[in-house]
Order: sequence, then C-alpha cells, then structure tokens
Amino acid sequence: MDFRDSPAEAEFRARLRTWLAGVAGEYPSSGDAYWARAGEWHRALYGAGFFGLSWPAEFGGHALPPVYDVILDEELAAAGAPARPSLGYLVVGLGRHASPELQQRFLPGMIDGTQRWCQGFSEPGAGSDLASLRTTATRDGDDYVLHGHKIWTSYSDVADWCLLLARTDPDAPRHRGISGFIVPMKQPGIEQRPLTMISGVTKEFGQVLFDGARVPAAQMVGAPGDGWKLAMTVVGHEREPSTLGFAARYAKTVRQLQSRVTGPQPAELAWAAVETEMLRLHVRRRLSEQLDGVTHGPDGSLDKLLMTWVEQSVGHAALAVAGTGDEEMLGNYLYSRAQSVMGGTSQIQKNIIAQRILDLGA
Repeated sequence: MDFRDSPAEAEFRARLRTWLAGVAGEYPSSGDAYWARAGEWHRALYGAGFFGLSWPAEFGGHALPPVYDVILDEELAAAGAPARPSLGYLVVGLGRHASPELQQRFLPGMIDGTQRWCQGFSEPGAGSDLASLRTTATRDGDDYVLHGHKIWTSYSDVADWCLLLARTDPDAPRHRGISGFIVPMKQPGIEQRPLTMISGVTKEFGQVLFDGARVPAAQMVGAPGDGWKLAMTVVGHEREPSTLGFAARYAKTVRQLQSRVTGPQPAELAWAAVETEMLRLHVRRRLSEQLDGVTHGPDGSLDKLLMTWVEQSVGHAALAVAGTGDEEMLGNYLYSRAQSVMGGTSQIQKNIIAQRILDLGA
C-alpha cells in the first residue's frame, strides 16, 4: 500500500505549509485561549481554503477526497497550530437526515464558520445510555416547547444553534420516541452554566437548561421519532479517528517527550510510541477503506477504543517524563482521563462490539 502523496496532494501540502508558516504562533492551540479564539481560527482556515475539504461544494465545501483532511490534520499538528474545528459529525448528521431545505439553510454557515454550533445530546442521567434522555419537546402550534437539561455541551456559551435530541413521544419505546431539532440558542428559556475541567479549562464545556424555550416544528431533523437514527449517525462518525487528526498530535507529543529523555526511555514512553504508531497505521487503513467506498457502522466503536488506549498511554508517558511541574504535559494527562468517557464510555463501546460485530447477543 502506497501512502505517498500524489502530485496534487503534494502541491496542496506545500501550499498549506506555506500558509501555516505565515500564521505560526498567531492562534493558541490549547486552554481557554484556544476556546476563546476557536471561531476566529475556523474562519481563518476556511478563508484560506483549508476547511470543509471533503464536504459538498454546494454547501461551501471543496468536495475533495478525505485524504486531504488527513493531510490538513498532519500539517496542523506538525506546525503546532490548533486542530481543525470538529464539526464533521454534525455536517454528516444533517447531510444524511435533514431535509434539503434545512441543509441549504444551515450547512453553509456551519461550514464557513459564520454560525457557531453545539450538540445537545448528553444529559446528567443520560450520557452513554443516550436512549434514557429526559429532555422533552411538546408540540404547541407551529412550535415545540423544550424542557430539560443538557451537559458536556461544547461551545454552548457561544453557539448560535444546537443540534438537540428531545423526547417527543413519552409513550413510545425509549429509542423510538426521540426526535432531533435545530434549536436557536439565543432566546428566552435557555440558561448557560459553564463547567470548569480538572485541567483548568473553563470555556470548553457547559450545561444548558431548557425551560420553555421554543423551536419551530419546521426545524425538526427528519420525521418525529427519527432522532435515534440521527444520533447513531452523529456518534458513529464522531468515533472515527481518520477524521479527527488525533494520530498526528499523539505522535508529535511522543516525539516531544522523547527529546527530553537523555537516558533509557521510561516504559510508559516506549509503550506510547508503539501505540501511537499502531493508531497511525490503523487510521491509514481506515482512510484507504473510505476511498474505496467502505462504510464502517459499528466499527467506529473499535476506533474509539483504540483512540482511548492511545491517548491515555500518551498521557501516562507525559506524566512519567515531565512530572506534574509541566503545565502543558500535565494538562495532556488530565485531559486523557476523559477519553474513556466522552463520545460513549469504553464499556459501552465494548458492548456494541460484542453485540453488533461479534453477535454475542444482548
């Protein structure tokens, strides 16, 4: 298998490197400083022609093969630039389940960064067990009225729109009574509560309380009760590493740690190097499958487990080499602890693998 760039890919990579060299150091890549300027970074990438690379041209994307997203992720990591905004799962969710009218209305602003988005899925009592969510949407004329509580909602404090899951039929089986909505966030009846993370970041996540907020019925994604299908599309895409650029960033952290070691490498660092290379090759294989038109479905749970193991191995290596006195590396370790929870816990991923891939039963 040949992973070298084609002439067109090499030209794109060179042009991207030149642009990144011109903005090096201008945009912070971690902490509250990153989150404060994330929207600005999104618009800068898009304006330079380096965002939305594999998304449909009719909505402002470039309709390029997904290999260009991987090139972008690799070069961003190599330059020490912020990661590209993680919106692919929302674009895919709306692209697959929203009406053409909703797609045309909302996808261009999502892709070009002029409108900010958040995802209202998880709740205090419904994280990995998403089907037990309690937020309700009750029909009232041309609107639905929302009541409920969402948590771990990225960008919630700055978002213009929220892709929300709510229960519209309390009498239906729990997977079938859920619907998806595109909810305007700047309205009465929505309260924001920021969450401070153990790493010190205060701007990444928030809680969102809905108390009588309204959403037009025309902004339902799909039909009533289609929310579970939307959710599975979104979380399935969210769990694939080939679109997230994690492998390149893990490898860069490992190289940084290796440069600090003068004697024998700690076992934690050696293992992190092995796992990082494993993930890099796995991502390449997934990319090759995507280019051949292969869709993965529940295989995304395998990808999510691999990412969890690698990120936490790199986090342990950072702690072993740098100790607790290096703020950046300590932050890497602390953030890695969340990887086995966010996007669906590791236990849930193992259940999905057992039931839907290995056919081991309920």
